[in-house]
Amino acid sequence: MSNCGCNIDAVIDAAKKKNESRVVNIQLLYLDLEVCEPCQETDNSLDTALAEVSELLEKSGHAINLEKIHIDSEEKAIIHKFLSSPTIRINGQDIQLNYKEDHCSTCSSLTEEASVDCRTWVYDGEEYQAPPKQMIIDSILKYVYSNEKQDLTKHSSYQLPDNLKVFFESQTNDKSSCCSNNSEC
Repeated sequence: MSNCGCNIDAVIDAAKKKNESRVVNIQLLYLDLEVCEPCQETDNSLDTALAEVSELLEKSGHAINLEKIHIDSEEKAIIHKFLSSPTIRINGQDIQLNYKEDHCSTCSSLTEEASVDCRTWVYDGEEYQAPPKQMIIDSILKYVYSNEKQDLTKHSSYQLPDNLKVFFESQTNDKSSCCSNNSEC
């Protein structure tokens, strides 16, 4: 057995890192997909964008890993550093760091008299209730082909936004009121 002076473990680790960097982890974080129209439209737009861009990414050696995360509690919001619903992240990076919010009547209908805001997407100077398909495709391609890749969720401080506190508190109140009547929840 010859000793070539190379560290096989280092070579294997480097190969693993190269393959891991080829995985594009995409997350959709949302409050509700059954009632919330902005969340539903964002989900549809994301699915359409991924259908169009996935072949290109696969041909360039990238794999897509899609995860849809229902943020149904303050605890989950804190764990995921959730700022606004809906959110799309690519390898932990929000596709729109500077976001706006607007009243969401469908999310508000899920609460007991609370007014809830959902994200408003800004793309090419226009505001949208859901991100346009092209915005998502552009974000994915910019991320994949950019040299600057960082997971902002690991480095930034986080505080649960008041809007989400109100949403979750009113959800808790709804559940406790139905349970207090001896109904099944």
